Amino acid sequence: MKIVVTVKQTFDTEAKITLKDGKINSDGVNLIMNPYDETAVEEALQIKEKNGGEVIVVTAGTDKCMDCIRQALAMGADKGVLVKADTEADEFARAIILAKAVAELAPDLILCGHVAADDGSSQVPTRMAEIMNLPHVNVVRKLELAGKAATCTRETDGGTEIIEVALPAIITCQVGMNEPRYPSMKGIMQAKKKPVDTKDAAAVANKANVVEYFIPPAKAAGQKIEGEPKEVAAALANWLKNVAKVV
Repeated sequence: MKIVVTVKQTFDTEAKITLKDGKINSDGVNLIMNPYDETAVEEALQIKEKNGGEVIVVTAGTDKCMDCIRQALAMGADKGVLVKADTEADEFARAIILAKAVAELAPDLILCGHVAADDGSSQVPTRMAEIMNLPHVNVVRKLELAGKAATCTRETDGGTEIIEVALPAIITCQVGMNEPRYPSMKGIMQAKKKPVDTKDAAAVANKANVVEYFIPPAKAAGQKIEGEPKEVAAALANWLKNVAKVV
């Protein structure tokens, strides 16, 4: 079985976001593999260990994204593909770029994180499925394979939902699906020898363009009313009427 996993390089989730000249300042910020994509890589590796096959990781971005690929290779993936693309590409453009690169690999299964920690759009995998005319299931917590079918379990409000899809399919993974492994020293050394293909992305115009980034204003300090219940109730009523102007 050939499994392709799409990964994205994002800011460290603990990083402090600052702006410079109206853009997000990346100076001194640690870049990591999107945690949801890390879960997808681990799931692919577990499937490979159980059923055999090949795991290929694909990412779109600059040369910096090679670190993301090397991490996946050190975890146990077999091959990487870096599609050099503009980091300003929107979800529409990235979906087209990735769909083309993934389709060329003719995989049996495509795994993705269900959302990126930086933009939170959760659009790219679904757009890829539409472009590639493949079935897809989102936010999966458990995945079982049998022949040419995949059984996906995901949480819903007040219960669970089980969906069966024919392969090939695109399935997005939720954090908690597994516990991603840490690359071993042996894995890190082996990753240096594993193949990584580099190709240029086709030119795709964005459908959306960012006009402005801004940091939301700091929240004003709250007001605490203390005292006996009768006094607190009177003070609160006075504040609602005369300060908050509640009608």
